[in-house]
Amino acid sequence: MIDLSEIKQALAARGLDGWLFYDHHHRDPIAYRVLGLAPNAMATRRWFYLLPAEGEPVKLVHRIEQAQLDSLPGRKLLYSSWQELGSALEEMLRGRRRLAMQYSPNNLIPYIGLVDAGTVEMVRSLGAEVVSSADLVQAFEARWPPEALASHLEAGRAIDEIIGLTFAEIGRRAPTDEFTMQQFILEKFDAAGLITEELPIVAVNQNSGNPHYGPRPGASAPIRQGDFVLLDVWARKNRPGTVYYDVTWVGFLGQAPPGRLQEIFEMVREARDAGVRFVGEAVRGCRPLHGWEVDDAVRGFIRAGGYGDFFPHRTGHSIGQAVHGNGANMDNLETRDDREIIPGTCFSIEPGIYLPEFGVRSEVNVYVDEREARVTGAIQREIVRIG
Repeated sequence: MIDLSEIKQALAARGLDGWLFYDHHHRDPIAYRVLGLAPNAMATRRWFYLLPAEGEPVKLVHRIEQAQLDSLPGRKLLYSSWQELGSALEEMLRGRRRLAMQYSPNNLIPYIGLVDAGTVEMVRSLGAEVVSSADLVQAFEARWPPEALASHLEAGRAIDEIIGLTFAEIGRRAPTDEFTMQQFILEKFDAAGLITEELPIVAVNQNSGNPHYGPRPGASAPIRQGDFVLLDVWARKNRPGTVYYDVTWVGFLGQAPPGRLQEIFEMVREARDAGVRFVGEAVRGCRPLHGWEVDDAVRGFIRAGGYGDFFPHRTGHSIGQAVHGNGANMDNLETRDDREIIPGTCFSIEPGIYLPEFGVRSEVNVYVDEREARVTGAIQREIVRIG
């Protein structure tokens, strides 16, 4: 059940008259998670739910799906026609001048920009200013309760072990191929009670230079002696309410990696560690910290080394019940994420340098609480020597 008193306090602190939720055909998964609604409930008609800073919540639902929001507190309004919808929404919002919605100005944070432009226009036409719910979403959807952190650490222990087993299995089987080793990881997931939204990445040599490469049957490169291998592995425990663990490690099939590969790995490793230190110092010093600042700290290190043009993605992403969560991202490249990093949230730090012949990425997860920031799993210090 949602904590109305806590949300009301957050709305008042931000000078908001309410948080207006809207959905049609499950376009806004954030609404379902924040409100505790069943994610597979029928939603073939539009619904609205107003959580006000003062007063009773109000729900607006279609007559043929009028039980849609019955699990939530508040007064219910019904509609059938579009004219009734407009009149009921006007009644619902009367006197509410400043409302948060899942909207992002200029779509700067696409994870939040889930309400369509026409609905925003309709709300504005009724005299309300629509502002972004990004900070509210982070506070009420991205923060982890203790049991979520415990599930993350549990998944992390299993994944760290699976990564070690995968490198060992590559050495045992070589020559093998990317797809075969991806399937090996998935078998280990199943045995460990882990699930994932998308398949892990196993990328060899030049394929590792593509940050979102994925092997497929019939389109999978061989892995042989002298090859470089990148593993990007993410999963969560197969229970409701669990959260993801998401890391990237690299290895070399042989005794000593080439000098260029070692040089690039060391630069990526140092950039990663610079980001972790930057976050830790800010948290210990009680200094407000924003996602874009972390990206600048990490990206600045790689730019100073002459490889800024070869780092084409953000430094990190929020982690939650989806592998890409709805808290602050470590990003001042793809977007400028000016959300403050708050206690109880977790994110990746994963710089990479991608060259035509290979790409190196090193990824850790960082959890922030009231006093410190900590890496939640094993940290790669050297390229794994496979076999």
